[in-house]
Amino acid sequence: MANTYTQIHIHFVFAVKFRQALISNDWKEELFKYIAGIIKNHNHKLLAINGVSDHVHILIGIGPAQSISDLMKNIKQDSSKWINTSNFKKSF
Repeated sequence: MANTYTQIHIHFVFAVKFRQALISNDWKEELFKYIAGIIKNHNHKLLAINGVSDHVHILIGIGPAQSISDLMKNIKQDSSKWINTSNFKKSF
């Protein structure tokens, strides 16, 4: 349909498994940049991202071409894979 405009903003919050404090301040910013890249690669707009050691907050302007569940699956799956392949481990 011509001249159609869609604007959807969604605030996501997702936690580390069992809410363990695993996200280290040493690499937290790199994680946020990686997640921002995932969002951009799926043609959505990152408005804000932040978090603490056990959860992440993301505010996204989401396009209508991808479902919310598919986007979250991509973000969680890809960021988890990135953390595991980068061998980031928190010192206890």
